[in-house]
Amino acid sequence: MTRQGERQMRIGFIGVGMMGEGVARNLMKGGHELWLHAHRNRAPLERLVSEGAHEARSLAELAGKSEIVMLCLTTSKVVGATVEALLPNLSAGQIVIDTGTSDPVETRKLAHRLSERGIAFVDAPMTGGPEQAARAAVGALIGADPETYKTVAPVISCYAARQRRFGPPGAGQTAKLISNYVITGMIALVAEAFGTARRAGIDWADLYDVMQAGSGNSGVLKKMMEAALAGDFDGYRWSLANAGKDIAYYAELAESLDRLTPLTEAVREVFAAAAAGGHGGRNVSHLLDPAVDDVS
Repeated sequence: MTRQGERQMRIGFIGVGMMGEGVARNLMKGGHELWLHAHRNRAPLERLVSEGAHEARSLAELAGKSEIVMLCLTTSKVVGATVEALLPNLSAGQIVIDTGTSDPVETRKLAHRLSERGIAFVDAPMTGGPEQAARAAVGALIGADPETYKTVAPVISCYAARQRRFGPPGAGQTAKLISNYVITGMIALVAEAFGTARRAGIDWADLYDVMQAGSGNSGVLKKMMEAALAGDFDGYRWSLANAGKDIAYYAELAESLDRLTPLTEAVREVFAAAAAGGHGGRNVSHLLDPAVDDVS
């Protein structure tokens, strides 16, 4: 339930996919009134409606019912198109929150466009995966003006164990891309290293066991390897296409700051090659799969 002194909000939510379903459920647990609109897959929406959420039959209805509209979508292009569709029915005083990973340049443009209508925009991309979203344990990297942040911080705390405001709109996405660069780099490194181990005849299970006692141990290593050792290459639930999108956004950011390096380009190429090979819909731990691994 909402904590004492916190106001229940009417929240419209678009994008109840792998991450969004857990976020939406925790908003309801926090006492907020939730209005959903089906983006693609209806199954999560129907589960949430059965638990007390409401379905908006159109984006116009969702905009009209909501004080805050939250988006958990795949790309800046999809976020932009969705906001454009919502805009005729949004009013001054409302807040739009993008919880996905987007291009900071596009985020700032969108924030400016909405501000001209008196609508606040917040970028609040998340760290963690579906498991963390389900148990309200993600991190949130936030870009917002200070007053808007005061309003949305209690809402975000319903599903985020940690949150930080990094600056105005766009700052949260910038911080998230830097964070994701570290993660995509580690994913590429683990995949390449264990591919080399297989070629060299080094037992994966033994190598993983010993690495857990050293500084090479990490959440990435665990997510990728524990399931893979049992022959399951879906342990890390993050699509190669989405990871590739994020590292491409990071490369654009790095280039704009004169920080594009051969390392950035090498990591970007790992994911670009996987997508070009038709593997974009697979999870990133499929880079360990012998059928997919030769992508670097």
